[in-house]
Amino acid sequence: MTASAQIGVTGLAVMGRNLARNFARGGCTVALHNRTEARTRELVEEFGDEGDFVPTTSAREFVAALRRPRCLVVMVKAGGPTDAVLEEFAGLLEPGDVIVDGGNAHFADTRRREAALRERGIHFAGTGISGGEEGALLGPSIMPGGSAEAYEVLGPLLERIAARAPDGAPCAAHIGPDGAGHFVKMVHNGIEYADMQLIAEAYDLLRKVAGRRPAEIAEIFRGWNRGRLDSYLIEITAQVLTHTDADTGLPFVDVVADRAEQKGTGRWTVQTALDLGVPVPGIAQAVFARSQSGHTGLRQAAAALPGPGAEPLPEAEADRFAEQVEQALYASKVISYAQGWDMIRAGSEEFGWGIDLSRVAAIWRAGCIIRAAFLDRIRASFAERPGLPTLLADPEFARELGGAQGAWRRIAAASARHGVPTPGISGALAYYDGLRAEHLPAALTQAQRDYFGAHTYRRRDREGTFHTRWGGDRAEVRTDQG
Repeated sequence: MTASAQIGVTGLAVMGRNLARNFARGGCTVALHNRTEARTRELVEEFGDEGDFVPTTSAREFVAALRRPRCLVVMVKAGGPTDAVLEEFAGLLEPGDVIVDGGNAHFADTRRREAALRERGIHFAGTGISGGEEGALLGPSIMPGGSAEAYEVLGPLLERIAARAPDGAPCAAHIGPDGAGHFVKMVHNGIEYADMQLIAEAYDLLRKVAGRRPAEIAEIFRGWNRGRLDSYLIEITAQVLTHTDADTGLPFVDVVADRAEQKGTGRWTVQTALDLGVPVPGIAQAVFARSQSGHTGLRQAAAALPGPGAEPLPEAEADRFAEQVEQALYASKVISYAQGWDMIRAGSEEFGWGIDLSRVAAIWRAGCIIRAAFLDRIRASFAERPGLPTLLADPEFARELGGAQGAWRRIAAASARHGVPTPGISGALAYYDGLRAEHLPAALTQAQRDYFGAHTYRRRDREGTFHTRWGGDRAEVRTDQG
């Protein structure tokens, strides 16, 4: 077979198929491979007129169809299946070739795979791809990791199919070495969890406290989407809330079971944040809220527990309440995004990746699930102040959080008063207050730890590490000296 393809895609389920079509539409000659040959045939039969495809029937034939240095994209299930595919193709490739893993792999697996393939002279680019099946076809946000040499080969191809930001820039950029791309994609998904949870809480407040119907809430969301909350998730929420179930005539949201599922990336984010010692309570609350929603037996057993049963607000107050919900949602959203960037910075420092925080915001401005208008402001903030310790230290964002405080606190209080759970909104406010507090009760916690476990403590008034002999004369001794 003549080596004519600029890039190849193996694994032609929905995401792989749409990426292959995107490459072809962009002018690339695309080699196709799938374990089940029928999928390859179906793609060519249905979409062969969209570009130049080279269907193949074996791994060896697939590799032979690729020009040197070969670039092949693996779109198979994460875990064992990915390892099996990589082992199969690594034996057929040559030094300088590039393998792209476009699945939702754990970044630690990507680091392991990159190191193993590097020893064989093969570049491995663990690559986050966000935008779902539609984004894969029309232009996703792409987060490739791996070596700079790999990106020299791969970058022009990825930038050709990526989404375009409002300023025309491609939403694809080299994130950093080994697992950096999949790490950033993982955090993206964690932020996505938090964003969706906050939007769901805003909806719940507008329905249960303001007494608005789903179609009315959709109009409120449409209004928000014309302002600072302009984002893909707000946009699609309005569409969901206007949809009516064909069988029952009820609002669609009322016939969907209230059990949110998850594929694991949010959980990975929280677990990794714990390992790094980075607080991401916005993401954690969203993960736990999904988990709680799935414990239907527990919820049924607790359904009769006492709580407030307040009536919805009078009409005159409901509109003002909706304005306050907008402020609380926006402030909480800023907090969750800030936590995500804090985690990316920590991961970059821990693993020596040198991630450009401004660049991350730049490639999330289009194509991905959390795309939002204010991401351009985040991009500018980190570009102008690369050493910014947290997004919340940006003067403009700090001013907005200060302006939202009154409404934010009233919404948190109203949710408690009406018995509407808002772990995301209320937790974001608690995080904000924790950061700005001059002194935290952690001093008492540390004293307790010293009492029962002799874990020592530090003092505010002088350097050193100390222990109090609680079971004896209660004298203080310094423990960091011989």
